Amino acid sequence: MESIIERINQHKFWQFHGGIHPPEQKSLTSDKPIKQLPLPKQLILPLQQHIGRQGDLLVKVGDKVLKGQPLTQSTNTMAVPIHAPTSGVISAIKKSVIAHPSGLSELCIFIDVDFEDTWKPRKICQNFTQLSHQEIIKKIADSGIAGMGGAGFPTHIKVNIKLDINFLIINAAECEPYITADDLLMCEQSEAIVDGIKILDQLLNPAFILIGIEDNKPRAIKALQHATKDIEKIKVCMLPTKYPTGGEKQLIKILTGKEVKSGALPIHSGIIVQNVATCFAISDAVINDIPLIRRVVTLTGRALNKPQNVWALLGTPVSYLLKQTGFSSEIETQISTPLVSNPSIASPPPVIMGGPLMGFSILNELVPIIKTSNCILAPNKTEMPSAFDGNSKEVECIRCGQCADVCPSQLLPQELQWSAKAKDHQQLTKLNLFDCIDCGACAYVCPSQIPLVEYYRIAKAEIRQQQQLDIKSEKAKERFEARKFRLEKEKIVREEKHKKAAAARKAAMSKKSADGSTASSAVAAALARVKAKKKINAKNTNEEIKNGNNLQVASNEESDEKSEVKAAIARAKAKRLAKNNEISEKTATNTEEKKQTNSIDDKKYRIALAVAKAKAKVQKENKEPLPASSDENTAIATTETDDKKARIAAAVAKAKAKAKAKKEQEMQEDLLTVSSNKENLPLKSSNEESE
Repeated sequence: MESIIERINQHKFWQFHGGIHPPEQKSLTSDKPIKQLPLPKQLILPLQQHIGRQGDLLVKVGDKVLKGQPLTQSTNTMAVPIHAPTSGVISAIKKSVIAHPSGLSELCIFIDVDFEDTWKPRKICQNFTQLSHQEIIKKIADSGIAGMGGAGFPTHIKVNIKLDINFLIINAAECEPYITADDLLMCEQSEAIVDGIKILDQLLNPAFILIGIEDNKPRAIKALQHATKDIEKIKVCMLPTKYPTGGEKQLIKILTGKEVKSGALPIHSGIIVQNVATCFAISDAVINDIPLIRRVVTLTGRALNKPQNVWALLGTPVSYLLKQTGFSSEIETQISTPLVSNPSIASPPPVIMGGPLMGFSILNELVPIIKTSNCILAPNKTEMPSAFDGNSKEVECIRCGQCADVCPSQLLPQELQWSAKAKDHQQLTKLNLFDCIDCGACAYVCPSQIPLVEYYRIAKAEIRQQQQLDIKSEKAKERFEARKFRLEKEKIVREEKHKKAAAARKAAMSKKSADGSTASSAVAAALARVKAKKKINAKNTNEEIKNGNNLQVASNEESDEKSEVKAAIARAKAKRLAKNNEISEKTATNTEEKKQTNSIDDKKYRIALAVAKAKAKVQKENKEPLPASSDENTAIATTETDDKKARIAAAVAKAKAKAKAKKEQEMQEDLLTVSSNKENLPLKSSNEESE
């Protein structure tokens, strides 16, 4: 470690692999002071602006909030709260587009600004050295500070380390082209930055503090040297300008000569790296009780009339910032229009969040500034013609190897790209994809114009998503196993409890009383009595059932006898009735026949008498006798007519008698049916029989 310090004192540093020297383009904003902007009408605050989990909401729609008031709370160590950047009213809590390459929408809080800028009550700390370790950690956590250099890792976790720290490295390199936010911050707030470094020194107690800054920032170097001139522990290290010196592992390599192995963290080597803007935020939070509600943002590019650095409140829409720098209104209205595939329609001019190498294009004017936003780049077609070409000019890889030569992480970019296109996640893991820092150096030198970083970002997102699914599956499995174990344990406990209770009951039963008897014998006697009582009750029940059956049989027999008597009586009545009907029929027939015979005889007599009278009259008038044949014929005809009528009358009488006999037979059958139904009726009780 002493050799490292000696080398640093001699201004000799190590070199990392690869790297490039793109045009800096920092002069657009490096000579202008940081501008304080007026308040926007509305702020959009995503609940999650860092690596980790979002906090739980503390507000609802319609609430009035004050400047610095927490809007979420941390319920998890990886959750960092957000605060109201100014006073106003919560107008909505809904999903909105966020600052992300995918253009995803996440839950956001919308604040309508009241332009009063009223602060919540604050407690100023006059001497932070009197604060305990845990008090400082709590202030940092409650202020919602996360790494402001790009990664956004929660700062309170990173500084709450109990291991021995050899080097605390302050990253002030700001190596990407166009960006000058940290440069201007160091020029204007060097004292506050050093206060933040002192607070970190109090927490971590490192052996040495190294401030790594590129030599293309002379004003910032002088400001830091002046602020740290009385602190021997702090070394301001002027590094040669090379991209990406600001990468964490690359900065460690340059300053200490140590390489952080793949999958390892700098803390494993006794090193912690913090961004210079994070140091300023720590100072503001611990000393002035100001949470992280603003940051310096570089607004640059040839498409802006007045490019410069500004103090931007978190949640400020990008469109509002562009207006403040003279961005054309016609261009601004096109930001919210997605890129079209029709080549006949001109693509909207690009607006990039971040630098030209590590940034990403945004296509919506509602994208807000978050804790890790350090630059908004609006280039014109002259300085960045490739950004205006809607159609990709990507061609097949020619295997030139330039991407591997400039990769600062010593990866194989071309093989990573092939595996990413094939979605071979296992091979990507073997090739150490997550060691890639998305610096874009490989894409910058690629002659085939392959957007390599885009492939890597998509592959990383897919792998992380799969890892999250695997973690959820593993947790579900663990919960299932834990539940199964718990149920088995409870079952064993119940069985043991039952065994103990049974043993206790057995012991109590075997225990002798004063008269020498035991509870078990008393229970046995009681059981015997119960059994005897049950036996007697059963016997009585059987006898009652038997008696009941006998009574029922007797009743049935008596009922049967009565039914037989009734049936016999009915049959006798029917027989007698039939006999009477037969006698009546015969009597009626004889009477009718007699009547008919008498009637016929009377008629014949009258006819004969009439004939005789007629003959006598004729003889008297004519005195001639009538021929005998004529009288005989008339008598014969009359006799035949009388016989026919007699037969008809006899047939009618016979038919009437037959119908009457049939009717009486049907009545007899009905009587028999009624008597039979009575025999099949249920037995009557003894009371009913008596009645």
